[in-house]
Amino acid sequence: MATERYNAREVEARWQKVWTDKDVFVTSNEDEREKYYVLEMFPYPSGRIHMGHVRNYAMGDVVARHKRAKGFNVLHPMGWDAFGMPAENAAMQNNVHPKDWTYENIAFMREQLKIMGLSLDWSREFATCDVEYYEQQQRLFLKFLEAGLVYRKNAKVNWDPVDMTVLANEQVIDGRGWRSDALVEQRELTQWFFKISDYSEELLEALDGLDRWPDKVRLMQKNWIGKSEGLRVRFEFIEAAPTGDQVLEIFTTRPDTLFGASFMGLSPDHPISTKLAESNPELQAFIEECRRIGTTAEAIETAEKNGFDTGLKVKHPLDASIELPVYVANFILMDYGTGAIFACPAHDQRDLDFAHKYDLPVRPVVLPKDADAATFEVTNEAYTDDGTIFNSGFLNGMSIGAAKNAVAKKLEEIIISDEPQGERQVNYRLRDWGISRQRYWGCPIPVIHCDDCGVVPEKDENLPVELPSDINFDKPGNPLDRHTEWRSTSCPACGKPALRETDTMDTFVDSSWYFARFTAPRCDQPTDPKAANHWLPVDQYIGGIEHAILHLLYSRFFTRAMQKVGALDIKEPFKGLFTQGMVTHETYKSSDGKWLNPADITFSETDGKRTAIHTETGGPVTIGSIEKMSKSKKNTVDPTDIIDTYGADTARWFMLSDSPPERDVIWTEEGVQGSWRFVQRVWRLVQEIADGTEARSNEIPEMTGKALDLRRATHKTIAAISKDLESLGFNRAVARIYEHVNQIGKAAHDGMSAPEMAYAVREAAESLAQMIAPMMPHLAEECWTKLGMYGLISETDWPHVDDSLLVEDTVTLPIQINGKRRGEITVARDASKEVVEAATLELDFVQRVLEGRAPRKVIVVPQRIVNVVA
Repeated sequence: MATERYNAREVEARWQKVWTDKDVFVTSNEDEREKYYVLEMFPYPSGRIHMGHVRNYAMGDVVARHKRAKGFNVLHPMGWDAFGMPAENAAMQNNVHPKDWTYENIAFMREQLKIMGLSLDWSREFATCDVEYYEQQQRLFLKFLEAGLVYRKNAKVNWDPVDMTVLANEQVIDGRGWRSDALVEQRELTQWFFKISDYSEELLEALDGLDRWPDKVRLMQKNWIGKSEGLRVRFEFIEAAPTGDQVLEIFTTRPDTLFGASFMGLSPDHPISTKLAESNPELQAFIEECRRIGTTAEAIETAEKNGFDTGLKVKHPLDASIELPVYVANFILMDYGTGAIFACPAHDQRDLDFAHKYDLPVRPVVLPKDADAATFEVTNEAYTDDGTIFNSGFLNGMSIGAAKNAVAKKLEEIIISDEPQGERQVNYRLRDWGISRQRYWGCPIPVIHCDDCGVVPEKDENLPVELPSDINFDKPGNPLDRHTEWRSTSCPACGKPALRETDTMDTFVDSSWYFARFTAPRCDQPTDPKAANHWLPVDQYIGGIEHAILHLLYSRFFTRAMQKVGALDIKEPFKGLFTQGMVTHETYKSSDGKWLNPADITFSETDGKRTAIHTETGGPVTIGSIEKMSKSKKNTVDPTDIIDTYGADTARWFMLSDSPPERDVIWTEEGVQGSWRFVQRVWRLVQEIADGTEARSNEIPEMTGKALDLRRATHKTIAAISKDLESLGFNRAVARIYEHVNQIGKAAHDGMSAPEMAYAVREAAESLAQMIAPMMPHLAEECWTKLGMYGLISETDWPHVDDSLLVEDTVTLPIQINGKRRGEITVARDASKEVVEAATLELDFVQRVLEGRAPRKVIVVPQRIVNVVA
């Protein structure tokens, strides 16, 4: 019988409708089966899904479908991270309301995701810009405020004077606003903060327990939290600072290098720097220049090291005869330690660069192993490794650790102005989370400003504080500031006229608890604690490495904060974390250097050399490097086009098969076509088997020969693929399926008329459909139906493994003669020692060594090894 070609477009639409009509993937909180919560990081509704989405959600869907088949009650929801600046930018550029732009994009992307055949519970869908969602976020804010986890203070911010908004550090590029290109200013603004720093030690220690997180992510978070144990040291000014300070306090993790001190450094934002600048225009100008660098550690680290000599001097704490100059330096952050440092140029590269520039002394005090103290010097590269202390008075000859302790002990005993000159201290790099944003499209902060009562929380019964819809973006800045009607309200405490807070929350707040909301998305409180405690933590979280620090760290803090206010009773939100690689593609440029889309290029090959031309103009095209898909370089492929042409299963299969999931995948047309051919091959094979065999009976026929071999292969493949999917080894599972399809095809070709072979082939085909179901669900449903099987494969258990078929009947043993391996022998697994010994002595290479003599001894270690002593 002729086989039909697989029509992906018709098949996939049909099965998606069946799944939807039957609510196959709707999850009940009342189901008593063991739970499993799988979640991919939810998308921003930019307008279209991209190939990164396809890979991310395909991986999560494989996990969800496999766990369902293994008998778990699986929660696999979807939502939208929908607030943020892109919507406001679109409003300004296209004269459209941010809400309309956002919800139109959501509608379009929802349909794109649905044609991927994802097993999502769409009944739990929400967007963070839904009033129902941000009402509960406001309720959480008020609970955090009451619990002492929220406060308000003046803080330095990056201010864009054109867009009139605060910029994140990452939005300051070369001192200019990322969108306006205006020179950024440093301003003092009153901002709202979450007290994440209260949890610094707990967040750090708990990383050790996250054993299903990638090591690199845990290390990144550890470094971001930045615990450092050191010494707080008070340097006496020769003459009091203009602020009246008699001492300059610094924090150092290297007190062992104090004798190498060359100068002191102040942050441009240090109170002493600010005070001096009031009467020194040159210093003021220098500070302004420093502030244009940006505030990120990376920007400061890479900037040229510049300083300004204040004229102030301090005494060295261990040698009063030494005076150290005090500079304002552009590489010192105010929000770490005290905003002041002592500099040891010989053993810190930044200090060394600075010292060279300003002709300051460089005194090495750590001597490398095997170096000569009389000749060792530091020139262009600071010495930062281990060694012995020298040039350091009473510390000479000590190890670094011993010297640190000796300095701390000595300075703890010296009293200056009723305080020890040195005090051991633990510092953290992690700073409190500033959540205030001067924009419209975000969750309003639910507080009221009253002239009489001050800052007053909104009453719970007055929530939500809803964004007004009648706004415009005809002027820069936050439209909420100009919306008099919306701002005007009454004080919840005294009832007098008052004003609403116009700052909205950082969008990282929205994504820091959405995983908890999915457990009961229609609850009239932020969570239903029973549901949240049942489902959380998320068993498998999947997303990009770019979220390794902020999103994941904020979510970990938020979970602890929610625990404190009784919204749930766990501390860690994600039990397992997987960070997938990127999707990459070749890049192409025209002869005039412009980026070109892959769809606009025609390729050819001559004498093994691949060339390309622009399809429309016929002009030559340069084939460039393989890089992450991006709109800017136009090396993107539209998932919808691929799915329309080849089907969702083909796209999913290629994304899962090409490389390990943690690595980048290179998108190629040839690879996709290869996946498409495999889909057709599986479909032809299943049709052949369905037409050539009858349904299996409950009684297994006697199995021998090739039929038994195929049954063994089938059950080994099922067991191996299940382990692969458990460990997210999707590419390994795909490779096994390719191999197994070859085995099934050969068996079917050899003939299926014998009852035992018909049974084995039929079982292999049915199991094949079940094994591909997590990865190619539409094809699997079609194959299942073609084989005459009952029900939906999406609701069918994972195929059973007969453990007896996993055990080989034979075993191959190495043979050693006088301790040297000479060969091997294959015997029955249950063969007795006597049988193994006799078979060994009959082997030619054994007889050649024995030369007709009887062996002195034969030692048989069952199923392990045979040792012959000649």
